[in-house]
Amino acid sequence: MPEAIPAVRFAGVRRHFGEVRAIDELSFEVADGEFFSLLGPSGSGKTTCLRLIAGFEQPDAGAIEIHGINVAGVPPYERDVNTVFQDYALFPHMNVGQNVEYGLMIRKVPAAERHRRAEEMLDLVKLTGLRERKPAQLSGGQRQRVALARALINRPRVLLLDEPLGALDLKLREQMQVELKALQRQVGITFIYVTHDQGEALSMSDRLAVFNLGRIEQIDTPTALYEHPASAFVAGFVGVSNVCEGALAQRLAGAPASFAIRPEKIRIAREEVSAAQGCDSAIGKVESVVYLGAATRYLVALDGGGSLAVLYQNADDRDTGLAAGTRVRLSWLPRHRQPLSGQRA
Repeated sequence: MPEAIPAVRFAGVRRHFGEVRAIDELSFEVADGEFFSLLGPSGSGKTTCLRLIAGFEQPDAGAIEIHGINVAGVPPYERDVNTVFQDYALFPHMNVGQNVEYGLMIRKVPAAERHRRAEEMLDLVKLTGLRERKPAQLSGGQRQRVALARALINRPRVLLLDEPLGALDLKLREQMQVELKALQRQVGITFIYVTHDQGEALSMSDRLAVFNLGRIEQIDTPTALYEHPASAFVAGFVGVSNVCEGALAQRLAGAPASFAIRPEKIRIAREEVSAAQGCDSAIGKVESVVYLGAATRYLVALDGGGSLAVLYQNADDRDTGLAAGTRVRLSWLPRHRQPLSGQRA
């Protein structure tokens, strides 16, 4: 079987703005039909990466291919991609149908065909019957769906999404995460999604790339990336993790090699309770207790220095009685220590 051509391929791509290395020697591939997320803090290079794919920026070095075609110098309107922005960029004087049809109108598609395809898109994004409304008459979630319909009506092979849920409240954002993923599976095209929200990236992506200072720290599936972070940056940025280095690592694991352990992997009990056979353990004093509803987070100052965060699931309504100042024993399975290589993808 011939090897499948990736939807997007970066090979040694650089994009600098003066002294700022927005993108620095970036090489990766996005598979056709994949939901691929670019995750990282502000200024890490993820949006610049998206703009390079769209054609809004040109690389200083390296090559970018879209479905096997080098797009050097190809303007945005000639690339088989479309973009959904955070602010949606809807035309306020046009109704929903006109907004959705706009791209087809620019391409001089006949009115009857425009109308038919717009109705199909509005049905797809669950906006049937809202064609005549203006954007100001819609909720935030509805405006987001209009922007999606407008981007999809041109039938791009790659859809770029630049933090499209950032303006929505938490409940609606979570709902739209589910709908976006279902929509991507239904239309079957490649989604490349930029976000700084690790919850979004973990819940929707087939794979994700973690960006830091213009480079990729790690590319993997959500489960593999969360359970096996490759660097201290990934361990700290994707979820919450205890990063143990140097003397602390030596004391807890018998070697100075850096490792990470997730707070939910650590068991907490009073000091006099022995650790289960085969577990590593450490003793300390509860420094703070934060009730989070579904869980309680403890920060434990360890004897000999250092501290570990512990996440205790509140599976019932019993109080653990582990208030600040309580002496406790922490324990965990050795397999939950994840070595940190510090190497980038």
